[in-house]
Amino acid sequence: MNQLIAEDPVRIGPYRLIARLGEGGMGLVYLGRSEGGRTVAVKVVQAEYAGDPEFRRRFAREVAAARRVGGSWTAAVLDADPEAAVPWVATQYIPGPDLHTVVAKDFGPLPEYSVHTLANRLALALRAVHEAGLIHRDLKPSNVLVTVDGPRVIDFGIARAMDRLAGDSLHTRTGMLIGSPGFMSPEQVRGLELTPASDVFCLGAVLVHAATGRLLFGATDTGLNAHLFRIAEEEADLTGVPESLVDLVRACLEKDPAKRPTPQQVAARTAEDQAAEWLPGAVLAQLGRHAAQLLDFAPEAVAAGPAGTPVVQPAAPVPPARPQPLPAPPAYAPTAPAHVVPAQAFGPPPGPPPGAWSAYPPPAPLQDSASPHPRRWWGLVVAALAQLMVLIDATAFNMAVPSVQADLGIPLSGLSVMSTVYVLAFGGLMLLGGHITDLAGRRLTLIIGLAGFAVASALGGSAADSSMLIWARALQGAFGAVLTPAALALVTTGFTDPKERGRAFGVYAVISGGGSALGLLMGGWLVENLTWRLSLYAAVPLAVAALIGALTLPHDRPGRTGARFDALGVLLGTGGLAALTYGLIEAEPRDRTDPLILVLLAAGVVLLVAYLWRRTTTSRPSLSPSTVEDRDRIGCFLVMLLAGLGVTASFATLDFYLRNVLGYSPAAAGVAFLPMVAALVIGATQVAARLLPRVAPRILIVAGLATAALGLLLLTGLETDGAYATQALPGMVLTGFGTGLAFMPVFATATAAVAPEHSGAASATITAAQHVGGAIGVALLTGALAVRLRPGASWSPEQLAGELLGRHTGTLWWAVGGMLLAGLLAGLLVTAKSPGGDGPPVHTAG
Repeated sequence: MNQLIAEDPVRIGPYRLIARLGEGGMGLVYLGRSEGGRTVAVKVVQAEYAGDPEFRRRFAREVAAARRVGGSWTAAVLDADPEAAVPWVATQYIPGPDLHTVVAKDFGPLPEYSVHTLANRLALALRAVHEAGLIHRDLKPSNVLVTVDGPRVIDFGIARAMDRLAGDSLHTRTGMLIGSPGFMSPEQVRGLELTPASDVFCLGAVLVHAATGRLLFGATDTGLNAHLFRIAEEEADLTGVPESLVDLVRACLEKDPAKRPTPQQVAARTAEDQAAEWLPGAVLAQLGRHAAQLLDFAPEAVAAGPAGTPVVQPAAPVPPARPQPLPAPPAYAPTAPAHVVPAQAFGPPPGPPPGAWSAYPPPAPLQDSASPHPRRWWGLVVAALAQLMVLIDATAFNMAVPSVQADLGIPLSGLSVMSTVYVLAFGGLMLLGGHITDLAGRRLTLIIGLAGFAVASALGGSAADSSMLIWARALQGAFGAVLTPAALALVTTGFTDPKERGRAFGVYAVISGGGSALGLLMGGWLVENLTWRLSLYAAVPLAVAALIGALTLPHDRPGRTGARFDALGVLLGTGGLAALTYGLIEAEPRDRTDPLILVLLAAGVVLLVAYLWRRTTTSRPSLSPSTVEDRDRIGCFLVMLLAGLGVTASFATLDFYLRNVLGYSPAAAGVAFLPMVAALVIGATQVAARLLPRVAPRILIVAGLATAALGLLLLTGLETDGAYATQALPGMVLTGFGTGLAFMPVFATATAAVAPEHSGAASATITAAQHVGGAIGVALLTGALAVRLRPGASWSPEQLAGELLGRHTGTLWWAVGGMLLAGLLAGLLVTAKSPGGDGPPVHTAG
């Protein structure tokens, strides 16, 4: 601690400043006390950054996320004011030196049991940081404080606010290098997109420093250029690391982020209890002296000068504590500055040693998941158009089936095959589409999917016989399965600002929840005014328009170094979804107790369980552990599964009522659905999108599902002699509004805090859950419609219509139950907090 000087403020926010604690690249750190006497560390931003609107916006978002970091081994963020003339943040004050001071200046390397405990506590701290949706990005010894009961990690999430001031490069516009060269990951050196695995690499580097006193990759012996090259290309020297930890540290320092353990795995491997103190006695003694020094510290009185300038009044000096004998400090210590290192101090810009450039490609800046996508709104248009095209095509073709049968003379069995191959390809290949998105990138996957869908549509429109049309429908389903997760992943990664994210997911929820109704409107017009061939050709210009838009989007390359195709995982996931889908399809014409149905459904469940288990047996699974080990995401997947059942059942019932009972044409039925779509738009984009930054997601989800269940309950009262305005409209409006209110936070929460390189798998999982739920709804509905006529019995058209309507509305009771059960699961499982206007929904621990 140092005394305040004349230029220092007397107060920051509600805190009275007592002393200076340090100075870093972002600003000054003061010791302060609140009105109630709580001691805090107050970090004040430099005026240079305070005047940058982009920095302020990012600082506000990152601090808000950092305030929600849980865990015992971090310094809690207590208060902040990003809007102040000089932005500041107050954190819990940790009375102890940093790890760099302990190892490099005061005592030297720590003993094995101390490093063991350090690894466990830092891993738990990183887990808490990552669960809050943050990446530390600057984990180093000077950001680890040493206390009597364990280490504490500080400054999580703050470095990211500075990370983008210079347009995706290692240097900021002021010539400063983000991060500390001794503790940077290979992907950080290369300028690649960072993931939580980057922090694990830094954890390994910290453990090497704690165990040996050395900086990784010879940082004490070489200049910056050679050092950065070694981080990216060479293996680490682990000489001196305890034998019990060397394998774990080596795993943390893998060049490929996918091969590194997660913080949870590191914590599990270092979870042995220590009976004794975690630090040597000499270190504990010095910590006690630091605590006494804090109690004895006498801040100098500060009075106002002539013009209000603080004037420092001397106080009696406090004798410093007697220092311990010190080892020689390292010759090169790049950890000293808190956040940034002057690039000029290390000579020329980063690069490899002479003659090694061919092995060290220049950094290729990528789009940071925390930064606004440069063409995000155009990307939303492309994603919405692609998704809408798939839904319109499916609805239009289903309505054109009678014309297809009459034109090509296809028997009923052929029509059944045509329907089966489309649904099987679309549902079965969804997880494959997500994996392709993660490997090839969202933009390229959209381009492939749109081009393929256009070709398949043209092939179907020109089909000369049933076999050609069947192949065309199978291809349309396959490319639709590629497009759907890619479109959602584009929305997921393109929008990080909470308000923009809410509006974007509101639009996507409208397409997802009301796409069938919009498809009926547009598809009905196509069928009524064009031939079935032209209705298939109509998808071609839509695909081409979306394709042109996709070609203008920025390139997004995968962030996982060395990622490869997970053949076994895709085979298990695709097989499981295909078996479930085919089993539900076959449940329509067959008896549900048919052994084939039971075998298919059981096989589907077993294969999907094996698919989930696969993530624990390989370092590069197609499904990242974070996708299915997060409680909030699991809750959202189950909610979408059950809600998909309800939406499908309600649409099928209303479509039958409008067209077969009231006698509406397909286009007129589509118009009749518009109030439901309008209510969905209001619920998703005007209510849920506005409330999500201030209300916990589960409140919106539960409220929406309850409202949709009430609407479905009203629809169970439909009668053949009723009127649209009095019987159907109230239930339609409530169902639409509730669906929009629930779907928007479900999609936003299921994809929140997902790393860009896993966004495809997460998107595929939530859309696959919706598809399976819809397939269950269709199976229940078609089973209920199996009307068996008694021999010799005759049915009038009115009687048959009444019987079928009764079967439809009877199925709605299943839908009501599904919506209510989904609401219950949402209330129990979805625990994410409101982002408070500063980010996507924040996942809590556990």
